[in-house]
Amino acid sequence: MQLCLLFCLVLLSLQAAALPRRRHHAWRTKKRVRELPVASAEAPGNQNFTFDLYRALAADSPDQNIFFSPLSISESLALIYLAAASDTKTQISEALGLPAQGGREEEEAFHRGSHQLLQELRQPRADLQLGLGTALFILPTVHVRDAFLSAARTLYLADTFPTNFRDPKAAQKQINDYVAKQTNGKIVDLVKDLDSSEIMVMVNYIFFKAKWETSFDHKSTLKQDFHVTSETVVQVPMMRREDECYYLLDRNLYCRVVGVPYQGNATALFILPGQGKMEQVEAGLSQETLRRWLKKLTKRKLQLYLPKFSMEGSYQLEKVLPKLGIRDLFTSQADLTGFTNHSNIQVSERLQPR
Repeated sequence: MQLCLLFCLVLLSLQAAALPRRRHHAWRTKKRVRELPVASAEAPGNQNFTFDLYRALAADSPDQNIFFSPLSISESLALIYLAAASDTKTQISEALGLPAQGGREEEEAFHRGSHQLLQELRQPRADLQLGLGTALFILPTVHVRDAFLSAARTLYLADTFPTNFRDPKAAQKQINDYVAKQTNGKIVDLVKDLDSSEIMVMVNYIFFKAKWETSFDHKSTLKQDFHVTSETVVQVPMMRREDECYYLLDRNLYCRVVGVPYQGNATALFILPGQGKMEQVEAGLSQETLRRWLKKLTKRKLQLYLPKFSMEGSYQLEKVLPKLGIRDLFTSQADLTGFTNHSNIQVSERLQPR
């Protein structure tokens, strides 16, 4: 019997732009204006899981851009943590940064914190669309423990649906229709290869769409040199605007950080490593680094240049998560007895950002 994990991610913005991995461009700094605070939502557990996962993905695909949602993965692992026992539970706990000697109170605090974060992120915003959630599609003949279902619904706001995996095509349509609806039609046909051995499919999705607070004028977009590496330069459409943005020069990591605000009280962070300093910046990414950046970012007037591009990709987490200590989850050694009394559950996964 198989429990399948699916992740899907959609990030859209009007005239969207971001910095792909191992690519560089430049901005010019003008006069400093005034200092403003930048707030961040604190996730429970250890935010370093995000950066550890990034480094593991980057090491697994050294010549590729990295595009993933750490929230989707950590939220799904937290849900699985509810059902895990023995070594499986310990490994997930350590990866997520829970106290090594933590007891029930620490676990409950972790799940309450996750619940609070999800509630905050799901609050409607006038100028920004952010949809995220989890759905469990469960074979009706499999008895799922009431405690797990209750926690999934109340703490992680998960939708649950009875699904007949003995009819794979019908199950596939049910899941794909749900995902298409939740992502406003941006992800279709997510599932293509279900089989009758599935007993549950867990889908985690994020949909983000926003406009820049100050839009880029398409008339200012010109073809310019883009330095992929020190040896490779290509011509790309480069968006340009002059505006106030959050800015920081990090002399310790040899990089610049720019926060470009969206409408709806959200900000995109772009990191520009100094020449030849990409690996040093990657190694220095941590919870403490992010907090320091957010505390020290101040507004400056910039000549900002951003390349227009699109990204998609997929990763095999069963190859990556063991590097973070989660060794048993995708093997026959996985202990998920908090989910059901069946002992022969095999977990599979797919991560498919679009």
